[in-house]
Amino acid sequence: MKAGRESFFDRIGIPSVLSWSYLGVLVFMIGNGIEIGWLSPYLEDNGLSIQQVSTLFSMYGVTVAISSWFAGVFFETFGAKRTMLLGVIFCVVGTVGFVSLGLKEMSYSILLITQAIKGFGYPLFAYAFSVWIAYRSPAEKLSTAYGWFYFVFSGGMQVLATFYASWAINQLGHINTLWTTLIFIITGAFFALVLNRDNISPQSNNSTMDKIKEVLKGITILKEHPKLFIACILRIINSLSQYAFPVYLPMYMISQGFTTSEWLSIWATAFTSNILFNLIWGIVGDKIGYKRTIIWCGGVLTGVASLLLFFAPQLVGANYIIVLILGMIWGAGVAGYIPLDAMSANMVENDKGAIMSVLNLGTGLSVVIGPAIVGLFINYIGASGVTWVVAILYFIGALLTNFLDEPEKVPKNIT
Repeated sequence: MKAGRESFFDRIGIPSVLSWSYLGVLVFMIGNGIEIGWLSPYLEDNGLSIQQVSTLFSMYGVTVAISSWFAGVFFETFGAKRTMLLGVIFCVVGTVGFVSLGLKEMSYSILLITQAIKGFGYPLFAYAFSVWIAYRSPAEKLSTAYGWFYFVFSGGMQVLATFYASWAINQLGHINTLWTTLIFIITGAFFALVLNRDNISPQSNNSTMDKIKEVLKGITILKEHPKLFIACILRIINSLSQYAFPVYLPMYMISQGFTTSEWLSIWATAFTSNILFNLIWGIVGDKIGYKRTIIWCGGVLTGVASLLLFFAPQLVGANYIIVLILGMIWGAGVAGYIPLDAMSANMVENDKGAIMSVLNLGTGLSVVIGPAIVGLFINYIGASGVTWVVAILYFIGALLTNFLDEPEKVPKNIT
C-alpha cells in the first residue's frame, strides 16, 4: 500500500516534497558556472597578470571553503530557506559588484572583494539543500537522492553552463553574458524557495550563545564522531583532480598534439559522464554497499583513470577517441564517491547539518588544495609526477574508506 502511494519522484529516489528544489539547484548552478571556462583568459586579455588572476581565483576558493563549512550548521541554526536565501543574496551582490564596478573600471581590488563575496554564495544555497535532502529522504534511498543532487549540481555548473556560455559569448558578448547569470540565479531561487512549499525551521530559537554553539557544532561533532575526519579527507580527495588537472593538463594535452577545441570537448564529455554516473553510483551504493562503491568505483577507478588519461598520449599519440574514452572513465570515477554523503548522514539522527558541514568543508578545501598541489610540486617533479601524486592520494583514500562503517553497523536507534 505504501509503495502504491509513492509518487514518480519518490520511486526514482527524489523526495517528492523537494522536486522543485532539485530543478532550482540545476538552474541556479548554471548561473554559477557560466564564467568558469573563459573568465581567466578574459581578465588576462584585459590587463591582469597571471599571478593576479591566480590570486583572484584562490580567494574565491577560500570563501567557497568557508561557506561550504557554514552551510550545514547555518541550516540547523537559521533554517533551510533562510540559509539558501542568504546564498542567493551573496551571489547577486557579488555578481553586480563584479560586473558593474570591478570589470567596468578593471579595478583589481574591487574584483578581488566581489569575487570573494560571490564565493560565499553557491555553497550556502546548494550545500544547505544537501542537508535538507538528508532529512527528507528515506535512509534506504539516501544514496540515490544524493546521486540526483550531484546530477543537477554538476549538470548545471559544469555542463549546461558551458554550453550556454559558448553560445552567449558569441551572441551577447562577455559582459552581457555575465549579467545573464542573475537570471539563472534568481529563477533557480524562485523554483527552490517559492514553488517548493516544504521547509525546515531552525532547531534552536534560543539565545545568541546557543546559536553560536550550534554553528560551532561543525567542529565539535568531529570529537563525537572522529570517523567524520576520514570522511572529510575523502571528500577532499574526491574533487582533487577536478581542480588540479585544469591547471596543467590543457597545456600538456596541447603539447601532445591535441587542439584546444579537442581538449575542451574531451573535458566537457568527461563531466557529462560524471553527472550520469552520479546517478548510477548512487543507485549502486544503495544496492551493493556504500564502502564497496567508494573504494572501487571511486578511489581505485579514479586513481587508475587519472594515470591512463595522462600517459595515454605518450603511448598512442593524439588519439582523440582513446583519450575521450579515458576522460569519460575518469569522470565516472570522480562520481564514485556519491555514497559518502549518505554514509555520513546516516551516522546520526539529528545534527545532520553539522555532519554535512564537515563534508562540505572537504569539498571547499579541494578547490584550494588541488591547484596548490600543482603549484608546490610541478617545478620539481613535473606534470607526470604531479599526476602520480594525485593518483596515489586516490589509492590512499580507498584504503582509508575501510575505516568507515556501513549504516547497518550504526546502532538501530540512530539509523
